[in-house]
Amino acid sequence: MDFSSKLLENAVYEISQLPGIGKRTALRLVLHLLKQPENQTNSLATALVSLRSQIKFCKSCHNISDVDLCEICANPKRDENIVCIVEDIRDVMAIENTGQFRGLYHVLGGKISPMEGIGPQDLNISSLIAKAKSGIIKEIIFALSSTMEGDTTNFYIYKQIEGLEISTSTIARGVAVGDELEYADEVTLGRSIINRIPFEGSLKAN
Repeated sequence: MDFSSKLLENAVYEISQLPGIGKRTALRLVLHLLKQPENQTNSLATALVSLRSQIKFCKSCHNISDVDLCEICANPKRDENIVCIVEDIRDVMAIENTGQFRGLYHVLGGKISPMEGIGPQDLNISSLIAKAKSGIIKEIIFALSSTMEGDTTNFYIYKQIEGLEISTSTIARGVAVGDELEYADEVTLGRSIINRIPFEGSLKAN
């Protein structure tokens, strides 16, 4: 792809680094931005710079936040005895949109995947185990996507907390096997949370 401007080429290159965006799509986006008022483009640039430089991760659940303790963890109306384990913030948003869960979350930041070189030490698992051993948590809900990596991560955590006085459950399989949580519709996901099943039962089913 030939460019008449180095500035244009650089902008297209950077945007094309985003997932799911090729150079042709990036070019369309850049040309669209050039047609917009300058202040609109400046606002976008400022928002991205602020996001990268000021964003925090909740010191308790590792959710993305503007402050040290996210709004969910800081809410006294949430049940701190129930913790839902998810992969990332998109899953938190998906479950929150159902309005069916009033506990807290723990964001792992990914799933165990030996093929991609991701092990337990690369995820927020140690802090979860520490919380489990504190005695505050009474139930852990496994809400990772029903993929091989998700099941492997669930089982690893389950073995780490085995023997503690914590009940474990997993979301009901209203979410199809292999589906990512963020793409499930709110009704299906909500029912999966409400109708969660003991984790030991899911092991037998597999």
